Amino acid sequence: MENHLTRDLNRLIRPKSIAVVGGGNWCADVIRQTDIMGFKGPVWPVHPKARSVAGHKAFKKITDLPAPPDAVFVGVNRHATIGVVEQLAKFGAGGAVCFASGFSEANAEDAIGSILQDQLVTAASGMPILGPNCYGFINALDGALLWPDQHGCKSVKRGVAILTQSSNIAINLTMQKRGLPIAYTVTCGNMAQTSQAEIAAALLDDARVTAIGLHIEGFGDTSAWEKLAQKAYAKKIPMIALKVGASDQAQSATISHTASLAGSDTGAEALLKRLGIARVKTLPDMLETLKLLHCLGPLQGTNIASISCSGGEASLIADMAMGSDLTFPPLSLEQQDILRTTLGPMVALNNPLDYHTYIWRDPDAMSRAWAGMTGPNIDMTFTIVDYPKTDPKDWDCATQAALLVRKKTGAPFAVVASIPELMPEHIANKLIQGGVVPFNGLREAIVATQAASNIRHPAKATLLKPGITPANQTLTEIRAKQEIARYGVCIPRYQTATQKSILCQKIDLHPPFAIKGIGLAHKSEYGAILLSVPSEELAQAAATIGTPELLIEEMVSGSVVELLVGIIRDPAHGFILTVGAGGILSEVLKDTASLLLPTTAADIEAALSTLNCFRLLQGYRGKPSANLASVVRAILALQSYVIAHADTVSEVEINPLICTSQEAIAADALIRKA
Repeated sequence: MENHLTRDLNRLIRPKSIAVVGGGNWCADVIRQTDIMGFKGPVWPVHPKARSVAGHKAFKKITDLPAPPDAVFVGVNRHATIGVVEQLAKFGAGGAVCFASGFSEANAEDAIGSILQDQLVTAASGMPILGPNCYGFINALDGALLWPDQHGCKSVKRGVAILTQSSNIAINLTMQKRGLPIAYTVTCGNMAQTSQAEIAAALLDDARVTAIGLHIEGFGDTSAWEKLAQKAYAKKIPMIALKVGASDQAQSATISHTASLAGSDTGAEALLKRLGIARVKTLPDMLETLKLLHCLGPLQGTNIASISCSGGEASLIADMAMGSDLTFPPLSLEQQDILRTTLGPMVALNNPLDYHTYIWRDPDAMSRAWAGMTGPNIDMTFTIVDYPKTDPKDWDCATQAALLVRKKTGAPFAVVASIPELMPEHIANKLIQGGVVPFNGLREAIVATQAASNIRHPAKATLLKPGITPANQTLTEIRAKQEIARYGVCIPRYQTATQKSILCQKIDLHPPFAIKGIGLAHKSEYGAILLSVPSEELAQAAATIGTPELLIEEMVSGSVVELLVGIIRDPAHGFILTVGAGGILSEVLKDTASLLLPTTAADIEAALSTLNCFRLLQGYRGKPSANLASVVRAILALQSYVIAHADTVSEVEINPLICTSQEAIAADALIRKA
C-alpha cells in the first residue's frame, strides 16, 4: 500500500491533466491560476449546468471526461465531497484535493465531522487525497497547481518544497520577498488519509527539489517519519522543521521528577534530532535556513567567520552567536598573510574582522579580503552588507565581490543584511544564482547556520514503541531497585526492617547508614529519609521515619556528582530518556538532555557532555573525575529494563545516580507500570 500510495502521489503533484469539480468563485479561481502559471496540460471543469468555467469547456459528469485526470480539485460541500471522491476513485483519477471543511477539525462543534471524514477515506480507497480542509498544492516547476487563492510562487527550474497543515501559513510563505525559489507548496489539512511524511517522500522523488521545509503540528505514525528521514538522507535532500504545539503526552498521572522535567515538547525535539531534521522556531528562520540549504546544502561544522566594514557590526554578530554552537576560530597564519597583503598595516586582524573602508568600491580587492576569511577550517563566512534603499546600485561592488569569492574559492559564503529589509529581492536573486547565500537579518543568519550544521544521518534503530495500558501501580523503592539490578544497575547493599524488629535485628551492613521509609514516592518531602546515620543512633533515627517498614542501606561514599536518569512513556514519540543534574534540586536546576529509545552509548555520552554538570563528571578544580563508562553502563542497563517491559512500563527513574570515581550507583529508584 505504501509504495502504491507514493507512486500515485507523484501522479497527483506532477499532473499531466487537471480537473475541477464544482462551481463558484473558488473553482473558477483554481482554473485561472493554472492559466496564469502556464500549465500545458488539459484543464477540465466538471459542472452539471455550466457550458464553460473560466474559459474552459465544462463536462456534466466525471465519467464524461476524455480520460481519468491526474489531479482533481473537489470544490463542493462536505457531504457531496464524499460522493465525488468515490466517483473519482472508481474512474481511475490520480488523486484529489478536498477543499471542503467541516470534517474532523470541526468535531468539537459538530460530532458528525469525524464520521464524514471516515466515510471520505473509505470512498477514496487507494486513491490519494490531500485534506480535507486544505487549499491543495502548487508545483512551480511544471506550472501545475490546484490552488483556489492568491499565491506568490513563480516558475522555477529548481527550488525548495514547503509542506504545512495550514493553508494560510502556506499562502504567507509563498509571498516572501527574500529570493527563495519555491518549487512546491503543499498543504495537508486534516491529513485524513495522506500524511506529511508520505507527501514529503513523494517530493523526494523529484531531483529538482533542493530542500524540504516542514511546518508540523503533530507526527502521527513515527515509523513513516523514520522511513522518510532515511530516504531523504540517501537522496541528499536536507529537511528542516518548524514544530508547533504540544504532544498529547499525558502527565496528569506522573509522579517522577523526570516527568516534570521532560515537558510536552521534549519528545518532539528528541525525535527531530534522531531523524536528522534540523529544527527552527519561526517562519523567517525557516525561510532563511531553506535559502542556505538551497545554495549550499548542510554545513559540515560550526566554525564561522565574519568580515564587515564596521566594528559595531563585528561586535553585533559576535554577541548574537553567543549561546549557539557557532564559534569564531582565530585566523590562521595563511589567512593573516592574505588579509595583511590586501588590507595593509592599518587593520587589526581578528575574527570577526572590521576591515574598514579602504578598499570599498574595488570589487577585486574586496573579494581578496573576503576570500581571506574563508578556509578549510571555516564552515561559513559572512560579509555584512546593508544595501541602502536610496541607491542600492552604489553597493554593486559588494555583490560583485561576493560572487567572485564564491567562484574563486568554492567556499560557503553569505552576504548578510543586518536589518532584514536591507537585502533587496533582486540582489538576493542574483546572489543565489551565483551560489552565495543572501541572508535577511543577522539573527536569522546565525539561526540558519546553526540549523544547517545540525542536519545529520538519522538513527538506524527503529523507535521503541510504548504500550498503551495505563499505569496503575508504583513499585516500592526496594522492589524497583531489585528490578533494575537484574539488568545491571548497581545498587547499595541493603536490608529491610520494621519499626518493631529494628531493636533486635542484626544489621549486617557497614555504617554509616541511609534509612528510608518504604512506600513513599518523594521521601524527602515527608522527612522519611535520614542519611549518614551511625550504628548507635540507628534505632532512634528509625523511630522518626514514620512508616512501618524501613529500608536500611550502606551510604555511598566518594560522590563526584549526582545525576538524574529517567525514562517516561510518551504516547506521541515513544520513550523519552532524560539525563541531568540529580538530587532534590533537579527540578530547580533543570540541567537536562533528552533522547529517544533505543539509544547508544555514544549518544548517551554526547548528551551528558551538553550538561552544565558535565564539568563535575570530568573532575572540577582538582577534584577526582567520575567513571564515565560506568555512568553510561548504568543508563544502558536502565534502557534494557524498559525495552524488556515496554508494554507495561510508564515511568522509570534513578534519582540520584551517585557517580564516584569507581562506579555509578542507584541511590533511589522509582518504577510505575501497568
